[in-house]
Amino acid sequence: MSKFPYEMLQKCVYPYTKAEHEDPSVILGATFGEDVALTKVGDDILLSHVDPIVGAVSGIGWLAMHVACNDIACSGIRPKWAQMLVLVPTKDDHELVREIMSDAAGAAREIQVTIVGGHTGYSSGISRPVVAVTAMAPAMNRRVIGTGGAMPGDHVLVTGGAGIEGTSILAVDFAEEGRFLGLSEEELREASRLAGEVSVVREAMILADHGATSMHDVTRGGILETSIEISRLSGVSLEINGDLVPSRPVVDRFAEAFSFDPLKMISSGSLVCTIPPDRVEGVLNELKASGIHAADVGIATEGKGIILSRKGKTLSETEVHCEDDELARMWAIHKES
Repeated sequence: MSKFPYEMLQKCVYPYTKAEHEDPSVILGATFGEDVALTKVGDDILLSHVDPIVGAVSGIGWLAMHVACNDIACSGIRPKWAQMLVLVPTKDDHELVREIMSDAAGAAREIQVTIVGGHTGYSSGISRPVVAVTAMAPAMNRRVIGTGGAMPGDHVLVTGGAGIEGTSILAVDFAEEGRFLGLSEEELREASRLAGEVSVVREAMILADHGATSMHDVTRGGILETSIEISRLSGVSLEINGDLVPSRPVVDRFAEAFSFDPLKMISSGSLVCTIPPDRVEGVLNELKASGIHAADVGIATEGKGIILSRKGKTLSETEVHCEDDELARMWAIHKES
């Protein structure tokens, strides 16, 4: 599964998400790069977000729950409720539904989220299960952080590491291809265990408490695309040293075997944030004490786009390419096998 180009969204989606009359309860509606909607409910603000998972089969319910809740957490608010859409290929897939729901419930317990409803069904038009989770939370007077809040002088922090989620999916769904490409059984097992690291709720709460100005979890397009979206919505340039981005040796090994760029690979379990310079040391110390991988990888400056330096080379990029993702490319290459 991949995303449509930004230009297509501008033409075919966003014109139809605007109400004919202004609804004063909508604080933030459909906006490119801002993954959470903000709606005024009484004296509080409700945050909501929906995300589907199609590309992964093993643990799809667990992954879908964490991925949707990550977006709420990256607003600086702890996720609280979730609804689930579960579609399976046939009416006899009872055990598959049970497995999906059991996995989703396990993920929800980990982050203290309650599943409050949803829909289950089957469709002969699909060959793999589809799971979509809508995550919600009340702001309860906490500061809501957006994608577009970075300021010149802020430092750019990355948590988790590049390519975490995509590598774990390749290890499970393309294990045979991995063996053919020379990956060992231990490397496949180690990579598959990365699926247990896809939540960013803990680190998002820590970063929010330390004054993060913008946060975005790393999904389609990887750290590179995430950084471009922060730059675009914030109206700043991000100068990033790619060599400082946290990396796992097993991800590097998979990137070599499958020939993908970890910085362009989907990586739930990582987030990119900006934070004032006087808060960097304190937040990095707390993240380290909590066992969370994190690094200061760059700085926000006047301008637009990103300037990525890596292995002695420099790349400048200003355009959003949300349709580009290395996992989608891997599916296109290896789907026949």
